[in-house]
Amino acid sequence: QEQLVESGGGLVQPGGSLRLSCVASVGSSYAFSAYTMAWYRRAPGKERELVASISRPDRTNYGDPVKGRFSISKDNAKNTVYLQMNSLKPEDTAVYYCNAYLNPALDFWGPGTQVTVST
Repeated sequence: QEQLVESGGGLVQPGGSLRLSCVASVGSSYAFSAYTMAWYRRAPGKERELVASISRPDRTNYGDPVKGRFSISKDNAKNTVYLQMNSLKPEDTAVYYCNAYLNPALDFWGPGTQVTVST
């Protein structure tokens, strides 16, 4: 069935950069390009929040805390979405999840990847 697998998380110092990748297998009924792809994150004690999304036709949206620092992109040929994270702050520490959404019946999540920003 449909799977999303994130990679690229790890430990980085404040001010550093990291790029996350998400490889998606979304089935044959709808093309990868039809889905809204997004990155969410959840830190301990905080609600899950939208980090960034990219929807057809490649419109992007960013959560307020990451505007100007993060950038989402995708490669349809590789069924992959990326999150470039720059100027990282300790408050960016969270588990980052990849999401593929078309409708409530087609809403898929990856297992998450840990990003830790600390000295």
